[in-house]
Amino acid sequence: TQSTWGFLLLVRATNTSLFSSHVDTLLTQTMTSVLTQREEDIQKMLACQVHLGTKNLDNAMERYVWKRRNDGIHIINIGKTYEKLMLAARAIVAIENPADVVVVSARPYGQRAVLKFAQYTGAHAIASRWTPGTLTNQITQKFMEPRLLILTDPRTDHQAIKESSYGNIATIAFCDTDSPLAHVDIAIPSNNKGKHSIALLYYLLAREVLYLRGTLPRGQPWDVMVDLFFWRDPEELERQEAGAEEAYAPREITQGEGEWAGEAQGEWTGQAAEGWDASQAAEGGNWDSAAPAASSWD
Repeated sequence: TQSTWGFLLLVRATNTSLFSSHVDTLLTQTMTSVLTQREEDIQKMLACQVHLGTKNLDNAMERYVWKRRNDGIHIINIGKTYEKLMLAARAIVAIENPADVVVVSARPYGQRAVLKFAQYTGAHAIASRWTPGTLTNQITQKFMEPRLLILTDPRTDHQAIKESSYGNIATIAFCDTDSPLAHVDIAIPSNNKGKHSIALLYYLLAREVLYLRGTLPRGQPWDVMVDLFFWRDPEELERQEAGAEEAYAPREITQGEGEWAGEAQGEWTGQAAEGWDASQAAEGGNWDSAAPAASSWD
């Protein structure tokens, strides 16, 4: 953490022979692990296209844009995205009660990520349409008074931002290049329209919150995969389940089906016919000769 680095640098500055070599080793290991994790996270963000914006650009988001491609797509400075994620995590950790943090996503791609974020951090998730009056109307059953609000898209979740401004509630939002920044306290520049991008952002934010709370050691990797935060299409899942059931369902074999069915049937028929002819020839009789023996039963 930052306090540990400060202590190590202070001890290193005193240049004491007793702790000099040991402090250098600890400082090098700490900085290497943090830098390595930062590089891995940035590579994941590039793979999930977190840096891709839209063709439109808001004036307030111009400071977070690195350049513009030939096709008109604005490229977001991913270094500022990572810095804002760390800042947002510190703001979340500053809330003593995790239940006072509300995570909202009216966009379908972010609903699963919101639920997973709330599961691991203890926040309250609203993964559906925002009910008007949730933060202002005390008569409603869903009325709440959170201290911090996390939004997936300021444009889609505009009603939640408007109500949070009435109650003076701090707001964190994932903002694309065309997103309005009105009443947004911490804007995280990112691609808030891709399902992989949204899932990775909530994954990194949840992991950093656990690191800062001390629930998860900084050097230990998180055993939760980012795939759990990805949105899944219910219709596609139903098709996959139906295909799996058809593949593993027992199939009835009809008579004469298969490559060897005809050969086997002919082979058994031929053997049976030969067997009956041989026994009949060995006995030297026929079926008619055995018929009078049945009269002895009367």
